[in-house]
Amino acid sequence: MTGDEVTSLADARVRVLARIAGAAARTGRDPALVTLVAVSKTVPAERVRAAVEAGLEVLGENRVQEAAAKIPAVGSGTWHLIGPLQANKARRALELFDVIESVDSIELAERLDRIALEMDRPGVPVLLQVNVDRDPAKAGFDPATLDEAMNRLEALRSLDVRGLMTIGRLAPDPEAARPTFRALQELSARLRAGWPRLGPELSMGMSDDFEAAIEEGATIVRVGRLLFGERPRAA
Repeated sequence: MTGDEVTSLADARVRVLARIAGAAARTGRDPALVTLVAVSKTVPAERVRAAVEAGLEVLGENRVQEAAAKIPAVGSGTWHLIGPLQANKARRALELFDVIESVDSIELAERLDRIALEMDRPGVPVLLQVNVDRDPAKAGFDPATLDEAMNRLEALRSLDVRGLMTIGRLAPDPEAARPTFRALQELSARLRAGWPRLGPELSMGMSDDFEAAIEEGATIVRVGRLLFGERPRAA
């Protein structure tokens, strides 16, 4: 870790926070209510330590296996799992992560609840991943099934269901993702009217479209490239 690296990451953080503040201001929102998750997938642990020193203390990882090696090496921070979670890695995820954003089925929620009870870890913060666009390439609850799912989630006492998460449409124009974000916000409002246990968090928006997401109500944005630079391409 070098001082220059910490400075570079701190500068990147300031630039992203300024854009968050601008997007929040356009809709009369308080930017302090938007959490920036620094997506650190494939970023070496030493550089993530520099990021934490630079003020990027909320970190997002996509894979349990990568996080299992990285989180102990970094030694601090608040860690969100933002990638798909296989059922057989649920226990390890609960050991590693502070928040699990990618609960994409009632079966996974029930498994996490059972394991959290065994671990004596009450109130695990989770988000429900919703496939708003019903894209077959994406994971998540079908919006039409969430009412039924909430009936079953009511019985899970070890999970704190803080809100919803989605992935916007991948398109050159960030405006293309706006309908997805708006639909998630509307779905959240409708569900919370009947199920007050569902929290208000909306995790949506990444490097290319987080400003549109904030304008549509995002409370969590997941930004990687604008903070850490381009990831190396797989060979």
